Amino acid sequence: MDTDSIHSGYSHHSNRSRGSNKQSERSSRDRHKSHSRDSSSRSDKNVTISASSAQPQQPDQSSAPTDAQDDNWGETTTAVTGTSDHSLSQEDLAGFGKDTEGPVEKLNCVRFLPLALTLVLGLMVLVTPLSFLVLPQLMWPERLQACGTACEGLFLSLAFKLLILLLAGWALLVRPARASLPRIAVFRALLGLLTLLLLLSYWLFFGVRILDSQDENYQGIVQFAVSLVDALLFIHYLAVVLLEIRHLQPCFSLCVVRSTDGETHHYNLGQLSIQRAALVILEHYYKDFSVHNPALLTAAKSRAAKHLAGLKVYNVDGAGSDTATAQSRAKIAAAARQRDTSHNELYYEEAEHDRRVRKRRARLVVAVEEAFTHVRRLQEEEKKKLPGDEMDPREAAQAIFPSMARALQKYLRTTRQQHCHSMDSIQAHLAFCITNNMTPKAFLESYLMAGPTLQYTRECRQTRQWTLVSEASVNSPLRHGSEFLLKSSDFSLVVTSKAIPHLKLSEEYVHPKSHKFVLQLQSETSV
Repeated sequence: MDTDSIHSGYSHHSNRSRGSNKQSERSSRDRHKSHSRDSSSRSDKNVTISASSAQPQQPDQSSAPTDAQDDNWGETTTAVTGTSDHSLSQEDLAGFGKDTEGPVEKLNCVRFLPLALTLVLGLMVLVTPLSFLVLPQLMWPERLQACGTACEGLFLSLAFKLLILLLAGWALLVRPARASLPRIAVFRALLGLLTLLLLLSYWLFFGVRILDSQDENYQGIVQFAVSLVDALLFIHYLAVVLLEIRHLQPCFSLCVVRSTDGETHHYNLGQLSIQRAALVILEHYYKDFSVHNPALLTAAKSRAAKHLAGLKVYNVDGAGSDTATAQSRAKIAAAARQRDTSHNELYYEEAEHDRRVRKRRARLVVAVEEAFTHVRRLQEEEKKKLPGDEMDPREAAQAIFPSMARALQKYLRTTRQQHCHSMDSIQAHLAFCITNNMTPKAFLESYLMAGPTLQYTRECRQTRQWTLVSEASVNSPLRHGSEFLLKSSDFSLVVTSKAIPHLKLSEEYVHPKSHKFVLQLQSETSV
């Protein structure tokens, strides 16, 4: 009896799957025909595609029914199988998370140009004082005066000053570029120009007053080189003040709003230019903002499209010149009349979605706890085996992953996070949790709660392209009321700045005995 029920359920599922396959073939043929018509009609247009970073893929509206049917497959069908009904086959595991693969980015060498110029200028700074000391020794060594004790002390001072200057310049200026800015950095360019002007001035003075006259006072030449190193140390101090200290005091409060979902954060910044402020905001964005999920924003669009798709307009007066305009007006009016009842539909849709999320979450938590219990049991068994027969965490993760893969896949599809996690990243995270003896709750935290953008490997693997839109020049400093836009391919960050008001604190002196009191009891009072 049980066998009959199992085979009957399987046959019912096979019939339904054959029917769905026929419908999918017909729909694919229709889509192919429509695609061929669209491609032929658009063949005379030029399309420019700009390569950018890996983006979360937009969900296809036509695949929504298929995903819903796949989510309910484990609940409404019965299959004859030798494994658990909560596990995935090798074909499903191979296709799990394939849509998360992004294009390979070409190497961009332009961003290394400022670092190369800094290294060239640093080499000139290091070579110039040494050249001042070596050239007289090579050109007129017989005419130079002997270097005494004071001259040798200057040699020692010059050596340590050059070493300090080299280390300080390496710590401040020789850094990998965090971003490619649209305009040149004003302070960095000013410091580089000042350093180059100082070197040219010293070389000109050295050529006119020492090389031409072949000065015999070698101690004076050494003192001349020491003075150059002192001037370079003062320029380095100026660079520390302009590049690192000037913007530390907060002067402006910036409000950053993501245009798609309205997530808002506030940051306090100092005296910065607009492009430097945009760079700081982007660094905070990848750390503070949750990952952008465009799949969560398609519910309202699909609901409006469903309302308009259910409306039919009949033309009883015959074809006219403004038939399309009249039909669009009629649809808009009908949609406006349905606005009064749309809130009920939205309420029940959200309630149903919350119920499904809680259900999928409960199944996922149970599946993960069972998998971790199995891992702990395997670890206890591994202790009894020989050292060469132990299983490493990667193999353990691959062994228990199929038992939780279906529940995890259904939960990610229900919450529309399937584009954020690939099968390899999930197995790597599972192996990391097993290696560090973490709990199932710690493993699930990455999937139950949306983390910051930087935690997803697809976002930090490649360079992200942003566009800075500002009415004022991006080199101009921030001011009260400044507004600019940071545009990405699928959303933008709207930034507005407000000056922090001047705070005036006043002091109010409280006498130490002012808060003391005396309790006087009357004779009639009963104590």
